[in-house]
Amino acid sequence: MNKILTDRPGPMLYPVPAVMVSCGTMEQSNIITIAWTGIVNSDPPMTYVSVRKSRFSHGLIAESGEFVINLVTADLASAADFCGVRSGRDMDKFEKAGLTRQAGDQVKAPLIAESPVNLECKVFDVKELPTHDMFLAEIVAVHIDETLKDEAGAYHFEGLDLVSYNHGHYYPVSRRPFGRFGYSVMKPKTKRRLNRQKQKDAADK
Repeated sequence: MNKILTDRPGPMLYPVPAVMVSCGTMEQSNIITIAWTGIVNSDPPMTYVSVRKSRFSHGLIAESGEFVINLVTADLASAADFCGVRSGRDMDKFEKAGLTRQAGDQVKAPLIAESPVNLECKVFDVKELPTHDMFLAEIVAVHIDETLKDEAGAYHFEGLDLVSYNHGHYYPVSRRPFGRFGYSVMKPKTKRRLNRQKQKDAADK
């Protein structure tokens, strides 16, 4: 594979999740669309969002120390794009984007009711960087659409039509996985057992 050297280094780690981050309070809230986010620790669960210092949401998060990460589906892509290019200083983005505030359990920032998964977060550290500030936060509560959990207690995200961000464009996340974690070294016996379970689950639907 022939490679070329880019003109200068850039943030070309793609794809990344496209999420809507809600912040503020139920009375004074905003939504910012962010692609610079991820998981930084598993126990306790920790995440981050990097926000430009000039953004309206930056001040709200800095003041409250709280925010909510709301996953974006294909049906919410237009709303996410709108919230990413319009400023909350000039409007109520919930109203303009046709989204619904929902009270959280651990934070004052509202959830986006239309999002199937909401992560309530409390900031524990802020890393000041040249263009962005990174808000490191603990995930203190998670809300998941009840239809995503089966009777056995397992979660199923494959049908969500989640959205990723790739070099300036939104792309759907495929519904069809080509493997599960560890599939490349899976023992034949384990593979047969999982296939039997998959067939059983399909028959039970």
